[in-house]
Amino acid sequence: MSGGPTARSAWRRRVTEAAVGLFSHAPDPLADTFSHPGDLGLFGPDSVTWQVMSDCSTFVGGVRSLLVQAAHPEVAAGVGDHSSYRDDPLGRLSRTASYVTATSYGSVPEVDAAIAFVRRMHGPVAGTSHRGLAYSAADPEMAAWVHNALVDSFLVAHRTYGPVALSDEAADAYVAEQVRLGRRMGAAPLPDTAGGLADWLAGHPSLGLSPAGEEAIAFLAGPPLSSPVQVAYRIIHDAAVATVPPPILAAIGLRPRRGAITRGRMLIRGLRAALGASPAWAAALERCGEDRPDGVRFRNQPGTTR
Repeated sequence: MSGGPTARSAWRRRVTEAAVGLFSHAPDPLADTFSHPGDLGLFGPDSVTWQVMSDCSTFVGGVRSLLVQAAHPEVAAGVGDHSSYRDDPLGRLSRTASYVTATSYGSVPEVDAAIAFVRRMHGPVAGTSHRGLAYSAADPEMAAWVHNALVDSFLVAHRTYGPVALSDEAADAYVAEQVRLGRRMGAAPLPDTAGGLADWLAGHPSLGLSPAGEEAIAFLAGPPLSSPVQVAYRIIHDAAVATVPPPILAAIGLRPRRGAITRGRMLIRGLRAALGASPAWAAALERCGEDRPDGVRFRNQPGTTR
């Protein structure tokens, strides 16, 4: 970005307001986090999870996870029949982001509260898909599809668009860490390596297009957003599609656009410069009595979570 400090500050402020506005339609998931001093949560300061989830590449990972989830007809039916994403897309986005933030960076009580909330919301989710198969959010395999799609997507997005290269060993450690959360969610099976996770998703026998999946994919291609945000979102969407493995792309009828990864990297680099690292990471470090890392910019002040 060209211009002096004042122009740069104004640009950061505009970008931050636009980005934060998308996720401000739900209560702060870490509002009480400082009431649990010393609580490491599920993962802790030395985890790969805290590293992966701190970066703006999670924007791509979130969209990618929804695309992958749409490739499972029964999961897509559950979302289509019971979700509010059409009528309240920003509310659903904020609630999903709150769950991810709480389970990644929250104290154990905050993690458990987030999981309990999701279980209550998913309690009524049951029915029959277009191909006549029963679905239920309580089914461990369906829970595994949703959980594993999230984990794989955040990992792949970070390895493609993140600020530093993530080694194979670190990628495996991240997936193994996330098994702890998957078990708490009642999901199974839960692959514990990056390769095993990717293979499980891409080779799943339930892959296929469905009416509910098509509707979700169409919505994800053009959700109701303001014009400036829509331009950035389109790049994020295409960047997400470009990282989905071919078997899943074939199942949902999408093709990657030429140059999508390059454009995605440029946008995420700009968002990183504007937004800095996750405020939730800073708050979690403070709760644990750890210093903020050198060379990392956070936009929130000590004692705050956003």
